[in-house]
Amino acid sequence: MKFRQILLFAFSSLLLFSCVSTKKFKAAQAAAQARFDSLSAEYAKLQGDLKNCNTQTADLTSQKNTLQGQVDDLNKQVAFLKDNNTQALKQMEDLSVISSAQAESIRKSLENIGAKDAYIRDLQTAMARKDSLNMALVMNLKGAMADVSDSDVNIKIDKGVVFIDISDKLLFKTGSSTVSSRAKTVLGKVANVLKNQPDIEFMVEGHTDNVPYKGKGMDNWDLSVQRAVSVVHILQHKYNIPPAKMIAAGRGEYVPVTTNDTKAGRAANRRTRIVILPLLDQFFNLLERKG
Repeated sequence: MKFRQILLFAFSSLLLFSCVSTKKFKAAQAAAQARFDSLSAEYAKLQGDLKNCNTQTADLTSQKNTLQGQVDDLNKQVAFLKDNNTQALKQMEDLSVISSAQAESIRKSLENIGAKDAYIRDLQTAMARKDSLNMALVMNLKGAMADVSDSDVNIKIDKGVVFIDISDKLLFKTGSSTVSSRAKTVLGKVANVLKNQPDIEFMVEGHTDNVPYKGKGMDNWDLSVQRAVSVVHILQHKYNIPPAKMIAAGRGEYVPVTTNDTKAGRAANRRTRIVILPLLDQFFNLLERKG
């Protein structure tokens, strides 16, 4: 009888230990699965970011190749003119059929071609620098927006210009020009990147869909301008962006990115766009040197 009691006690202890171990195992298994799911989601997002970067790099490469082709054509024209002028000058001097004044005029023409060479080299340097600055700016902005959905903020380079598109649903309530508290945080991230580029100037554009605005005595033009001004005020007063660096503009419904025939299309067209303005002074200086 005593032996049976001992055996029963041992069996009960083993069963209890087995139950506790199983619970721990299942809990550990669930934690591991949750961690795996989180890492998988993060990996998928990183893959998406990489794909976007690759697309933008391809666009920049295409633009650079086009510009390089134009520069190559100019170089060929310069070489052709140099060769022809040099031969003509030599022939005319050998035959003594031109005056010294005419020869001097041709020499000056050759000097102008040399200046054109220097101008082309300056253009190449400016284009390469501009491409590098734009790519660095985009990567910094994307890094700052890593926790923001791509459907809310879209950062891209188009024809050598950096655009930041912020969706209407993130910034404003329907028919309102008051910036939401969540949007202020996003604008702060944009401001931190732009403040590190003191030479940058930019335009804030308000855009709407084609649904008529129902405000009294106002239309989509008014709403788009008010929204642009609201964003500029936040950047100036809350994040200390110098007002001289900003332009507020309203585009109304007249520059859509897609059709207004669908709900999704109208949502895409309701946006605020920040356009990083090219540094035109650099190119004007180049043109003055050419003259």
